[in-house]
Amino acid sequence: MKPSVKLPIENLSQEPYASILCYPHAKPLEVQSRILELKELGVEAVEFTGAGSAAGVPVLGKGYVGIVVVAYVKGGGRLALKMRRLDGGRDDFFHEADMLQRANSVNVGPKFVAVTKNFLLSQFISGDFLVGWLGSNRGELVFRSVLLDVLEQCWRLDEFGLDHGELSKAPRHLLMDDVGKPFIVDFESASVRRRVANVTSVCQYLFVGNGVVSRFIFGVLGERDRDQIIGVLRDYKKERSRSCFEELLRVCL
Repeated sequence: MKPSVKLPIENLSQEPYASILCYPHAKPLEVQSRILELKELGVEAVEFTGAGSAAGVPVLGKGYVGIVVVAYVKGGGRLALKMRRLDGGRDDFFHEADMLQRANSVNVGPKFVAVTKNFLLSQFISGDFLVGWLGSNRGELVFRSVLLDVLEQCWRLDEFGLDHGELSKAPRHLLMDDVGKPFIVDFESASVRRRVANVTSVCQYLFVGNGVVSRFIFGVLGERDRDQIIGVLRDYKKERSRSCFEELLRVCL
């Protein structure tokens, strides 16, 4: 991993950082406008660190819509800062902020802090993606506890009527903090206008697929009957009741 770089926001006008602030290409007026936007949010410095990369610089994450870095705000707080890409196909972060705040209302997702057109500030999760965490071969009880937490969060989203929209791609959307608490992240594609599929999507990823995550899980918890899981998932999709959900927990965990 490349070494971290921490810069006061005034220095973001320098390359290669300007091209990250306005990814993929820096535009002088846009750079200055965004620096002023960061000042309005109380951001004093930005740290480029993490396993991702943008313009050859380490970042926490690089998605289709934004680049995620560490922000330091007045008072010394450390937050996650999502910066809107110029080529990301989104005009602003207001929808994502709304979806995150709705998720927060049922205790799901990193805590929302602030939003502007080009930036979203939220709780910084200092940890690893779920797939990396599972690969460290923790004990069975810890596995069960974490997976139960993930599924309960998905249940709360289903009950609330908010569909995350990307939990079938869970490797990029499930983060573990440094004390082993799972977080569902990235609500940019979330919606309250379509049929919810949070529980079914994450179950298919964790227990039905043949990927590395399901192999980790079955290696610790033992093999599961995939046909039985699929049958219970069908029942849950039809009824989406708490009793169906608890039967799904029994079969999976």
